[in-house]
Amino acid sequence: MAVTLRIPTPLRTLTGGADEIKLEGATVGAAIDALEAAHPGIRERVLSGEGKVLRFVNIFLNDDDIRFLDGLESPVKDGDAISIVPAIAGGR
Repeated sequence: MAVTLRIPTPLRTLTGGADEIKLEGATVGAAIDALEAAHPGIRERVLSGEGKVLRFVNIFLNDDDIRFLDGLESPVKDGDAISIVPAIAGGR
């Protein structure tokens, strides 16, 4: 399935500045694996060594947080968009 991965600004140095990458993958996890194969170094900034989404990273399949779907096993279909969104904290 061809999906679009939306890349946040802090990770664009690993994608040559690209903000979106089109890849193949049947699940969110497979698409992230394909992203890692094309742009090494991204996986470790998104997933833990155990393969779990880092707690300060949110991943959305279209408009849905994958934590409320099937996680990295969430199936994707042609034309879906996966967004990697780093959590933002701070302030007073």
